[in-house]
Amino acid sequence: MHLAAGNVVPLHKNKLWLVVNGMVKLGAVSVHGDELLLGLAGPNETFGEPLSTVQAYEAITLTDSDLLCMTMGEVRESQDLANDLLGAVVLRHRQSEYLLSLLGLRRVEERVRGFLELLAQDYGQPCEHGLRLNLRLTHQEMASALSTTRVTVTRVIGLLRDEGWLKIDGQRHLVITHLPCK
Repeated sequence: MHLAAGNVVPLHKNKLWLVVNGMVKLGAVSVHGDELLLGLAGPNETFGEPLSTVQAYEAITLTDSDLLCMTMGEVRESQDLANDLLGAVVLRHRQSEYLLSLLGLRRVEERVRGFLELLAQDYGQPCEHGLRLNLRLTHQEMASALSTTRVTVTRVIGLLRDEGWLKIDGQRHLVITHLPCK
């Protein structure tokens, strides 16, 4: 299935999605109505209701995306498919644990740095000045993932930019300058 950026991915109780290409934002709405960023799924990563117990779980494409939908029955019937999906689930689990570890950091600047490093290492594209993030997350979305405020994320990104740790390119994408190109 092809979905343009900004579209909601339909989630079903017994179906998994695999990202063929593109980027999907995984989130939820808290009991207080706040939007929460739970993670991201990029190429060869999986998501769906069978992998989550979170209420009000949602998936929204951040970029134009091609997605493959499969039932849990199809996964059980194919050993090759099950093995491939295991690798995809491991990637999502690793990302989730890393995001949780960031919440244990006292300094918000360290959380923001760690979050941007995760995105750059997992999804960044090499460019002249470092690793470019071809996805757009708002400061509010980053703040919700890092348990802080939008104002604080904006301030920290300004500080990181001032010290040369990151740049913003001509297309308004973040470039993490201190990481080696892949």
